[in-house]
Parts: sequence; structure tokens; C-alpha cells
Amino acid sequence: MNSKKIHKVLIANRGEIAVRVIKTLRKLHIASVAVFAENDANALHRRLADEACPLGGGTLKDTYLNIQKIIDAALDTGADAIHPGYGFLSESPELAEACEANNLIFIGPNAESMRLMGNKIASREIAIANGIPVTFGLTGSIDEILKQADTLPYPILIKAAAGGGGKGMHIVRRPKDLKDELERASREAEKYFGDGTVFVEQYIENPRHIEVQVLADHFGNVVHLHERECTIQRRYQKIIEESPSPTLTDEKRQQLCETAVKLCKVIHYRNAGTVEFLVDNKLNFYFLEMNTRIQVEHPVTEMRTGIDIVEEQIRIARDKEMGWTQELIQPQGHAIELRIYAENPENGFLPTPGKVTAYHEPQVRGARVDSSIDGTCTISEAYDPMIAKLSCHAKDRQTALETAQRALKDFIIQGLTTNKAYLWEVVKNADFVENKIDTSFCTTHQEELLKALHNSRNNLNINDIAISFLMFDFCKKQVEQHPENVWEEIGYWRYNMQLTVDVEGQKIPISITEAQAGKIKGTINSQSFAVEFIQYDNKQLKIMLNGRTETVYCSVNDEQKTIVNFHGLNFTCFRTDQLNDTMDYACKETVNDKSRLVSPMPGKVVKINVKEGDEMKEGMIMMVVEAMKMENNIVAAGPAKVKKILVTEGQMVDNKMQLIELI
Repeated sequence: MNSKKIHKVLIANRGEIAVRVIKTLRKLHIASVAVFAENDANALHRRLADEACPLGGGTLKDTYLNIQKIIDAALDTGADAIHPGYGFLSESPELAEACEANNLIFIGPNAESMRLMGNKIASREIAIANGIPVTFGLTGSIDEILKQADTLPYPILIKAAAGGGGKGMHIVRRPKDLKDELERASREAEKYFGDGTVFVEQYIENPRHIEVQVLADHFGNVVHLHERECTIQRRYQKIIEESPSPTLTDEKRQQLCETAVKLCKVIHYRNAGTVEFLVDNKLNFYFLEMNTRIQVEHPVTEMRTGIDIVEEQIRIARDKEMGWTQELIQPQGHAIELRIYAENPENGFLPTPGKVTAYHEPQVRGARVDSSIDGTCTISEAYDPMIAKLSCHAKDRQTALETAQRALKDFIIQGLTTNKAYLWEVVKNADFVENKIDTSFCTTHQEELLKALHNSRNNLNINDIAISFLMFDFCKKQVEQHPENVWEEIGYWRYNMQLTVDVEGQKIPISITEAQAGKIKGTINSQSFAVEFIQYDNKQLKIMLNGRTETVYCSVNDEQKTIVNFHGLNFTCFRTDQLNDTMDYACKETVNDKSRLVSPMPGKVVKINVKEGDEMKEGMIMMVVEAMKMENNIVAAGPAKVKKILVTEGQMVDNKMQLIELI
């Protein structure tokens, strides 16, 4: 069999998986082509690729799910192949067929394998026919299933036949609830997958979720890259994966992996895939499904085996024999992956799209980051909320967990709520460390984990956070623009200055008793402190605080409040005193007429952001007045309309002069 040539690959995806594929293509000296929707115009995958093709705007169906646009982009750029990543069109037999029809190489399995394994009902039947254990299941129309409602082995789990990712899945514990849940699941399946077919299977209480990574070439060679434990989930979606599974015995591990290989051989599978199993508390395992693509959690396996799975996908797609035999695959140590999402664990893990104001990846030995971003950006509500994946590898599980804790602490994401601190508490949790887990872990431990998170925040010295913020706040304009000579430009300081810093709603009164170049001394509630500036670089501020070195990250959000990352946790801070440059001074009760806006002190108007007739919303910055080497934002206290602007840029003003008239 002659191998095929691949000189250029189009990645039919976005985010971190597109970035990850580009990195392997670069290593193999293969050109990359990115595709991007209108709202991804500045996305990292677009900027990293050798070429990029716009998909226009609109819905996902108009962009990343539009097969014709993907094919046209590949043909227009002269690509030889398409890599689908995961999600989107990665398990679309129609894309695989379209590639074949246009003489493009699809880097994945063929359409037949996708159809066989993509439908959960069909894949179960294949497993049963080949002696692979499955849970009790029942297929048919909703009416046919309802006729057997009283005979089903409750609890049962309803699933979408064409589904995945937890969509359309519902647990039913009583026969009387079956009809409503079947109809609900069918509606969800139709919405998410365009196919309302559902089926039911026995629900295994307190199961483990364990999967096997496989590779198969066109010469009949099939190998497994061992297993991954994916038991820690929220809303049926994985958030932590590790390998090897701390649950399996060596005997069960071998049986599980051999079963996965057997299934792949039966269906003549090609390329990378993952066979998933449920494991009960007696270590009996049951076939769950097969994902005919690369998995989100593939870095776990790569770190243990040293095998670049994307590289092997490309090699297999070129009709070359696999570079590995089962005997050559000798995994080392323990690896764990944690998915970093823009979501709020305290609010049902709901997504929290928004602006990232600071981003810094951990520099920890044994840690790997696969990310969709590389700095300040906006996380769109249009896509999956996963920002990045943190994978850590070490000699054993305990050391890997310790590495993960250090890396999570040093992973800085500011501006929106993420699950990073929540994951930090999970990997420290005694039950998790002792492997007392099942797929309900996040639900049953939610209160305990959130309490631990609150305790971690409360155990930090809030005065230290306030002082760190104050050092940044006094010099933020200078450190952003002139980090080398900040203290030559800091300007006038007032002695015995009385300040109040708000840290997450707690008011911290600060008295500055001594100030000189790079040093501040003062008191907080009669306790003395001394802080000294050391260095500032890319939002990382190093200070000497009461004789010890502290490294904090500081960034300013759209509300003009400062986010301070102290010991790995984010805190929102601002000053409430007269000199605060992040508050709406002009709307304080200094005048009775709230339609009048004045400056908090004498200064110069450096920027006017509005014009007469503009509609204002609460928090919008209308004007900036520079005073005492600080920029003071004049913001709207609530909805209003600009009637008249009474000053011009560059004009000197005092604290009695009206700046803007509102109606």
C-alpha cells in the first residue's frame, strides 16, 4: 500500500484542539489552515495557523458545522487533508464522505465506522453480538418503551441514540416519571443532534467511568494506549481525568484494554478512538460507547506513553503502518488532567462568558497546558466554556496531585469566574485523594467543596491583599507604561493619607505614615505594615511585604475595579476614599443636583468618551480626569442621557466646575 502525501492540513475546528493540532503539524513541517467564524477573528488558533479562512457570521450551522464551507476552504487553500479535532464535525460521516468525494484525506475513521459506533443503539447491538458485556437496555419507540414501564430494572437511564456529552440523558427512578422524561429527552435529542430517537438502559448506581485509548492502522494492527479514569464529572461531563485508573486491578485493566481492542478489530476500525466503559463497585465493567475521534483528555495518555496521538492519526491517515506495537508501549508514572472552564461552581456550574483581563500559564515541572487563549480576550457565550486543560505528570499519583495543586495555584485567569479554585479543592479533598469516588462525586461533595473553597479564601490575610492592591493602585499607570523607572515618575505623595480599600465587600481602613521612592509604611487597625516595590512585568507585581516576598497578579476589569490574585485566588478590590480612580466620585452627594457631574479634585481632562445625546448605562466611563498622576474615571451612576458636555479634552478643571449635564 502506497502512502499518501500530506503537505497541508485544514483544521475544521477552533479553540484549544485546533491550537494543539497546529503544534503537531508544525513539528512535522506540515502547513496548517485555520477556519474561523466572525466572532473568532482574533482567536489564538487563527493567529497560529499558517493560513486562515473566514467562515462568516451566523449560527454554528452557518460556520463550524457547515460542511460545504469547510470543504470549499480546504480546496481553495490547496489543503490535502482535514483534521476535525473533537466536537463539531469530528464524528460526522457526512464530512468524511465529502472529503472522499473531493479527494481530500480525512484524518479519522471512515464514515461506516462512525455510523456503526455513533449510534448508541447500533453500537450496543455490536457489543452484545460479540460477547462484550453491556447493561440491560431497551430500544424502540416511546410508546413501545412505555408498554414495558413496569418491568424495567429501575433506576434506568434515558439516552439520546445519536447523542453525547450528557445531552438528553435523564435518570428515572419511578415508573410514573418515565413518560415525561422520555418525551423531554427526545425533545433535547432532537434539538442537540437532529435525531429524537432515545433508548433506556439500566442505571448503575455509584459507577466509575473508565475508558481505553486505541490506535488502529490499515494493516489490521490495533493497539491500546492503556486506560483513563474519567469518573469526576459535573452534569455528565468530565472535569478530571487520570491514568492509570486508581480503581482497577492489573487483571481487570488487562481485560478492559483487551476488550476495547477486540471491539475495534470486529468493526475494522481505523485511526484513533476511545472505548468507554462503566465499572461497578465489584469491578464488573460494561460497554458504554465508542468515540470515533480524538478525546479532550488525550494529553493524559500522551504524557504517560510519550506518544503524540495527533501525529499517529496523521501517520495512519497517510496509509502508513503504525509506529508502535503493543510491546513497545510502556506507560510511565501517573498523569492527571483538569479542565479549566469559564463557569461558576457555586451557581450550578453555569457558564460565565466574559472578558479575560489577565492570563498566565504555570511554569511548573511536569505540567502541560493546552489552551484556547494566550492573553486578554473575550470568552464568547457561543461556544463551549472550556478555556484550557492543565495536565500534570509525575512518578506516582500522590506526586501528580501535588504537582497539580502547585500548577493550579500558579495558573492565573482574571476577569471572569472559572472552576480553577474548585478543582484545587477537589484534588486536595480527602475522599478524592483516597480514591473514594464515583460519578456522583461532585454532587455529593458539593457543599463540602464549596465550604473548603470559602475557608481557603478566609484563611488568607485580607490586610495583605489590601496592601498589595494599594501598591498596584498607586502606580498602575506608571508600571504599565514605564516599568523600568516607575518611581521616578510616581509624582506627589501625601503623608498621613487616610484610605479605605474594599476587598470583596470588606472595608479596610489604611493610614499611610511614611512614603518614599518604592516604599510605603502605614497602619491597618493599629497594626503596622511596610511594603516595598520590587518588580512589575506583564501584570505580575513583586513586592516585599512585611519582610517577605509576595508575587501578585493585578488587572483592571470593565467596571474599573482591580482583580488581585493572591496565593492563587482572585479578589476584587477598589478604593472608596476621595482619591480613588475607580469610583464614581462625581455622583457622590457633593451636590444636590445629580444631573451635575464634577471632578473629584483639580486636574486635567485627558479623555472624553461620550457625545451629546448618548445614552448611558451604569458603570460606563464618560470622561477621564488626570489628577495627582492618577487617572480618575467619571462614570455613570445609572441610566441617563448626555444633555451637554461643558469641557474639552486638555482643559484644566477644579472640583467645583461642572463637566457634564445629564437628563
